[in-house]
Amino acid sequence: MLPRSYLRKYVAHDIYVAITYFKSLVPAMKEYVYEDGTTKNLMSLTGTIPVVFSDLTYNIPICVWIEPNYPNAAPMCYVRPTREMMIVRGKYISNDGEVKMPYLNDWKKGECDLFSLLQVMAAVFEELTPLCMRPYPEPEQASCWLQFHREEDGRYFVSLPRGDGQPFQHEDETSC
Repeated sequence: MLPRSYLRKYVAHDIYVAITYFKSLVPAMKEYVYEDGTTKNLMSLTGTIPVVFSDLTYNIPICVWIEPNYPNAAPMCYVRPTREMMIVRGKYISNDGEVKMPYLNDWKKGECDLFSLLQVMAAVFEELTPLCMRPYPEPEQASCWLQFHREEDGRYFVSLPRGDGQPFQHEDETSC
């Protein structure tokens, strides 16, 4: 699965060790888009890492991008909130969810590895949570076509919420 540009045995071993412990992480080759708009197929680990916060365990969704110059350079790490979550910008998390920790800045080949990075991320996230639940659920966004429903007699209607939050139906005489 790894292209020849990677140190295949080394990277494969690091990924194996990481996913043996962090079982929800899944390795894959995916297209990464850099800030300047260029793209490149990179190895990634996507999934969740367990984090204990206030005596409860939370699964923090992350994505770790491994460039071909790994292990000489640190991976790029991001938290990836679900629709119900939002990023908590802080000391180690940017607005777009990029993880920026001293461990990544001080990366040294032979001393740092993928498994240790994930352990450090989990420990840091226990102290400074990178995500939180949205205060209000976002309304479901659907295309206009999906908002229309067809009755058995062939008429169409659309369900819209009233001001009091209860649904009302408006029949549409036209057919789609």
